[in-house]
Amino acid sequence: MRTGNEPSTARSPLRMRLWLSVWGTAWAAFGLTAFLIAERPGWAAACGVLLLITVTDFCLVVRRIRQGSRYQPGRDVPPYDPTEDDHGEHGPGERRGR
Repeated sequence: MRTGNEPSTARSPLRMRLWLSVWGTAWAAFGLTAFLIAERPGWAAACGVLLLITVTDFCLVVRRIRQGSRYQPGRDVPPYDPTEDDHGEHGPGERRGR
């Protein structure tokens, strides 16, 4: 249910995603080198793919953090898609349950 104060109370998980991607990148790089040394090409390829995913996520998160909290995508993109619960059968100002 929307209360109207979402922008002032919203929390972004970007910092957490940043550190998780750093952690994942470190472990994927370690796994890639370890499996290359152990001559396990299948596992090395899996760690290489995981490394690509974590580095891509890291780059996207850094980009979003640099855009800042006031970033707006554009006039043609609404802030959210209205659901049926927003207006439904009742008008926008009518109360339900009466």
